[in-house]
Amino acid sequence: MPLARATFEDIVLAESPTWETVEGNIYFPPTAIKDKSLFVPIDKVTFCPWKGDASYYSIVVGPTTIPGGAWYYPNPYDAASNIKDHVAFYTTGSIKVSVE
Repeated sequence: MPLARATFEDIVLAESPTWETVEGNIYFPPTAIKDKSLFVPIDKVTFCPWKGDASYYSIVVGPTTIPGGAWYYPNPYDAASNIKDHVAFYTTGSIKVSVE
């Protein structure tokens, strides 16, 4: 399996040779997170009818904060149990996710 990587500018946020793809999003296992101090939990929850409740992190790198830049499912429904605690990133802004 190729290497998946999430970056903000030149900072590697997550990197792993194993991941899950769901609805076009790459979900990184918790062990792929390079610096957990960059991930700040926020009080945002969204609901997916087949995955359950998603929780969010803001990504904070130096003076830059990306509100809700990453999300995960702490207690997914059975149909999404393979992504429990895996982290996905919003890639519409300055966070990039690539597979090499």
